[in-house]
Amino acid sequence: MTFVSLLAQAAEEGAHHGGNVQASTFWYGVVAFVVFVSLSLVTLSYRNVSNRHAHKAAAYTQKHGTPTPEAHGH
Repeated sequence: MTFVSLLAQAAEEGAHHGGNVQASTFWYGVVAFVVFVSLSLVTLSYRNVSNRHAHKAAAYTQKHGTPTPEAHGH
């Protein structure tokens, strides 16, 4: 095939568009929504983690003393 025939074939295929664009791209939105909800659930699963282990934090403070502001542990 020559370059001109490839261009003609591409133009012919590009001119014909079958189906509904909204229906064909609907699943992109569904996948994006599912990913967003999944990541939101992961984020929410870490909510209030520091209060779940308050007894461990109290035991550590008793053993090691109160940490200084410079040594915040991060």
